[in-house]
Amino acid sequence: QVHIQESGGGVVQAGGSLRLSCTATGLHFESYVVGWFRQRPGKEREGVACVSWSGGTTIYADSVKGRFTVSKDNANETAWLEMSQLNREDTGMYFCGLVHHDGLRIARCFYDGMDYWGEGTLVSISS
Repeated sequence: QVHIQESGGGVVQAGGSLRLSCTATGLHFESYVVGWFRQRPGKEREGVACVSWSGGTTIYADSVKGRFTVSKDNANETAWLEMSQLNREDTGMYFCGLVHHDGLRIARCFYDGMDYWGEGTLVSISS
């Protein structure tokens, strides 16, 4: 069966950096677009970043452009979200989702559904 697993969350001071990872089992990882979403306290879930199946195209929410970098390593079947210049508004639960590339245009990544989801990893910004 398919299983998606995020890791790397934790507590970091404002201005610091954190790197999240996403791994998947039970599917052909190379064929999937990977999206990162988050749910901040008291707010709805929102798209953060997406990377195309090949890793060659990325999109970002305006709130994280220039601070976050999403990447995909098909050889090691891992996707990454590198976060820097973190602030209190970045606090929340971060989720990794996968959708087959035949079922999604990258520009629609934040709006169309994912095929599979992880259970999330908590990111908390202190100070």
